[in-house]
Amino acid sequence: QVQLVESGGGSVQAGGSLRLSCAVSGYTYTLAWFRQAPRKEREGVAVIYDGGRSTYYADSVKDRFTISQDNAKNTLDLQMNSLEPEDTAMYYCAAARGTVFRLLSPGNYKYWGQGTQVTVSS
Repeated sequence: QVQLVESGGGSVQAGGSLRLSCAVSGYTYTLAWFRQAPRKEREGVAVIYDGGRSTYYADSVKDRFTISQDNAKNTLDLQMNSLEPEDTAMYYCAAARGTVFRLLSPGNYKYWGQGTQVTVSS
């Protein structure tokens, strides 16, 4: 069984930074961060797979966010820089045990954390 527990959310002003972390237990191959703003669909933000050798980002966060995993500590992190009010959302850690072909599609991930809120004020 896979369990995911996020931490690190909070409030920050535009231009600031936050780091999210997700404690991962159980075997996983693909790990991702998703977010969901009020009245919007859940969207993929960043993905890491193949033991951390490969990453993929949504265009909206490319060059601002960095996904990483620490296999020794079993954690997944998301470093978020140059935050914008549009980044305000509940952020979720997600996992799959195998290869995911549509990396940013939430339906391809079986395991989810409970979410952590990120609020960016202008």
